[in-house]
Amino acid sequence: MKCPFCGYEDTRVIESRTVENGTVVRRRRECPKCGARFTTYERYELGPAWVIKKDGRRERFSREKILQGLMKACEKRPVSYDELEKMVDAVILELQKSGKKEVPSVKIGELVMDQLKKKDQVAYVRFASVYRDFREIDQFLDIINELKEGKRK
Repeated sequence: MKCPFCGYEDTRVIESRTVENGTVVRRRRECPKCGARFTTYERYELGPAWVIKKDGRRERFSREKILQGLMKACEKRPVSYDELEKMVDAVILELQKSGKKEVPSVKIGELVMDQLKKKDQVAYVRFASVYRDFREIDQFLDIINELKEGKRK
């Protein structure tokens, strides 16, 4: 693996361990040229190949895109990066269970909302407002009332 600091082509692995229920390998690496240390993660890629957008376009599936959306929703919220990673993994696992190579973006958005709803309600409302394209204050009130009703049950 290439060193992200100096670009040297051949770094060495210092330590490896499995994380996230054995589905990910975390490796600490060191560059013999500059001495820098960094961490890499290795995970298998079994998610869908394509996402079907609302307008019918097809786009390559991107784990990073889901993570970025979660990071925006959880900005300045008490949600750790590891928790975000676990939410992404949970979404991808659900998509893998379907066995489909093409998945509608709507399905991905709903799965992300399910994860946020369990983790942080403010982040859930933020994500929902962008994902569902809220244009009026009543839409915010509807989703907040939905959350309140869920707590009472």
